[in-house]
Amino acid sequence: MKKFFVTLLFLIILAGLAVFFGWAQAGVPPDAYGIIRSKSHGIYPHLVMPGEFRWVWYKLIPTNTQTAVFRLNPVNREFSAKSTLPSGAVYAAFAGIGGDFSWEISAAVSFSLRPEALFPLVTDLNIGTQEELEQYESTIAEQIEAFILRRMEPLEALLADGESPELERDIQREFPSITDVAIRVKSAKSPDFALYQQVKELYTAFTALQKEIMSGELREKAKSRIESYRRFDELEQYGALLTKYPILLDYLRMGSGE
Repeated sequence: MKKFFVTLLFLIILAGLAVFFGWAQAGVPPDAYGIIRSKSHGIYPHLVMPGEFRWVWYKLIPTNTQTAVFRLNPVNREFSAKSTLPSGAVYAAFAGIGGDFSWEISAAVSFSLRPEALFPLVTDLNIGTQEELEQYESTIAEQIEAFILRRMEPLEALLADGESPELERDIQREFPSITDVAIRVKSAKSPDFALYQQVKELYTAFTALQKEIMSGELREKAKSRIESYRRFDELEQYGALLTKYPILLDYLRMGSGE
């Protein structure tokens, strides 16, 4: 009986060790995610997530597996920019406005990487450390900043109201690997967009009319030049004819009554 209990205890301890060493979450902190690589089976197809129990039998093989640990901390990036609305200086000069249509903004954007985005980063971009992940997140932040500054209409709302849900949704669609996008404006100088649009329309109408007038004048000039060339060609032909047949000159004189 005693031997039976010793054997049972040994089996329980062995099973416990097997569970512990095969536990996928082992070595992954509660606030982190893990991706298991193995020499025998490649990358384990499931993300090791907090609070989820998974057991991987080939973790029992010594030195067979390695777990890459990643923390998906919120990314915060501050940026500032200033520029002028397209052709703003031209429109301001046209309207005789003393100022200009320039704008400035100082803001911060924050986001988090989706956990499911880790797999393609590891498999396709070979990201294997927290430092490499943070470098990738920094690249995404730069791309988001450039995206914001290219989107003039949502940027208009951002400059005027200090927030733009539409722009946040656009960022989310453009960068599907991220979530929890938020933009916070710290300071902004906004031009008069309504006045800019009015002057732009007036300038467009003015240049169209000017082009039409110039086009009409050019047509008239071209027509006059063609007529001159045609008249000159006729005179040249007459001159050649009179040179060849001088007697025609006498007929012309008789016809004019000389």
